[in-house]
Amino acid sequence: MQSSRDRAAHPSHRDVAPSGSGPLGGGPGHPVVMGVLNVTPDSFSDGGRYLHFEDALAHGRLMYEQGATIVDVGGESTRPGADRVDADTEVARVVPVIAALAADGVPTSIDTTRAAVAAAALKAGATVVNDVSGGLADPGMARVVADAGAAWVLMHWRGHSRNMAELATYHDVVADVRTELRERVDAALDGGVSADALIVDPGIGFAKTAEHNWRLSAHLDALRSLGYPVLFGASRKSYLGLLLADADGTPRPVDDRDAATLATTVLAVVSGVWGVRVHDVKSTVDAIRVCQATEAYR
Repeated sequence: MQSSRDRAAHPSHRDVAPSGSGPLGGGPGHPVVMGVLNVTPDSFSDGGRYLHFEDALAHGRLMYEQGATIVDVGGESTRPGADRVDADTEVARVVPVIAALAADGVPTSIDTTRAAVAAAALKAGATVVNDVSGGLADPGMARVVADAGAAWVLMHWRGHSRNMAELATYHDVVADVRTELRERVDAALDGGVSADALIVDPGIGFAKTAEHNWRLSAHLDALRSLGYPVLFGASRKSYLGLLLADADGTPRPVDDRDAATLATTVLAVVSGVWGVRVHDVKSTVDAIRVCQATEAYR
């Protein structure tokens, strides 16, 4: 295996930056808005709200009408400490919703770490695989993505939800996350996935402390320097609840973190991310329009 020094001296296909702004458009000035649709009983924010097919379908349609570029459908919670479900359960939750949304003309992505689930979702009409493990959880994911010609979000990840808090140790979180994302990009390219299909995500809240999250948020430019579109997802996460905690230290409730989330969205958009993943689509779209209108007068 080549070292990073060898690759620098002898450029390969892995060193070729993607062309264009990324799948679905997106990029500086025109970010993609990915609406979160958790078809689960236990997701940290909306677990149980959209577990039933009709509820999930209605919410997916609503987010699209509110301006979501794509609806991200997930059938397994990735909140800290969550237990895993089997692949058949995951497929049964997401495929009918994706198929129905696709039939309505709503673009969808599948939020999964399993190649079999991704394959079923792509067959049902999804066009993007949002893989929180960045390909580490299932070595078959690259082949599924490459064969389908789908886009692939590679998130920074160090382990499943049950034990990821134990893995939040870094020498320099920005440099370490950048290096580890570069490794995932290299592996994806070596697996036959097109450079133009790849998007990277710093994995806010995954194997990271609040301080790690803030540092990454403040240095998204370091991740953009990889040459790939960056997806940013901080929506309603616990570090925002900690920031807004009551005087007695009680974190702000999940459902009361949307204003803070909106601030992270504006900062990320100004920094030039490809897209943002959010629960509150309507406010996000409004805020982005304000950013765009302001930028038009610079």
